[in-house]
Amino acid sequence: MLNVERLRVLDALARHGSVSGAAAGLHVTTSAVSQQMAKLEHEAGQRLLAKHGRGIRLTDAGQLLAQHAARILSQLELAQADLEAQRGQAVGELRIAAFPTAARGLLPTALATLRERHPGLRARSREEEPQRAVAGVVRGDLDLAVVLDWYNKPLPLPAGLAKAAVLDDPTDVALPEKHPLAGLAEIDLEQLADDDWITWPEGEFCDEWLLFTLRASGVEPCVAHRAGEQHTQLALVGAGLGVCVAPRLGRDPVPPGVRTVPVRQRVRRQVYAVWRADGDRRPSVRAAVEALRGAGEHFAAQQRGAEATADAAP
Repeated sequence: MLNVERLRVLDALARHGSVSGAAAGLHVTTSAVSQQMAKLEHEAGQRLLAKHGRGIRLTDAGQLLAQHAARILSQLELAQADLEAQRGQAVGELRIAAFPTAARGLLPTALATLRERHPGLRARSREEEPQRAVAGVVRGDLDLAVVLDWYNKPLPLPAGLAKAAVLDDPTDVALPEKHPLAGLAEIDLEQLADDDWITWPEGEFCDEWLLFTLRASGVEPCVAHRAGEQHTQLALVGAGLGVCVAPRLGRDPVPPGVRTVPVRQRVRRQVYAVWRADGDRRPSVRAAVEALRGAGEHFAAQQRGAEATADAAP
């Protein structure tokens, strides 16, 4: 009898193309993948993997079994969804990914709500950049992902995914406190044409958006520093090393030496949840979307309160 969990490992190997990729997708070690595959080969009575340069490839038998594994796992997911829907309760395991500032600004509130309202649901979360999170949902490695569109640059989504808005996130520019423009009430991006910029790693969706937006405003940015974590970007700003875009979600506390100024064009990013359309029947997915929306409303209310306090200040 073939073991389902070992078939899951084989499926991951077929989709990722490497032991390390499969291990990362399954959140296990590479040695665990190798051990499971050795046991599956024993169960199948055939070689499923062969060495290929420094890596591995599936043998003909491995490819054949991987095709069956994909169908079996798909049917198991459908069965789980149907049982969950028939029971009408959010139970089992739910795998969620969110880009870093959403993981910081939304997930703690949303996951705490899920635990309180649905004690039979085990949510597992991780940080993931939007493109990789979407790919994880498509592959079935994730049940739900929190991703984003910029107001002028949507994130491409494959067919077969459903989505729901979570919140609109206002975005400011972060400047060193001694910057000549740090005291302005609003700023145009064009006013920063001669500044050094701090942005995300090259090729990431947010980095591509920033370069696209600045160039559309007639600014060819001088990128001096790159950092994936927003608080690292802000620390570099605080040291006087450049300016950066600073979305408000997950931003606080802003480090000393930094001033944030709203952009006059009202730059925003739309945060939303995506999942496979066949997951609509799952109460756990619906419960997670509801919790994320609640967390988004909580954050928006906090922002309105902070703005009202600032407006009332003498």
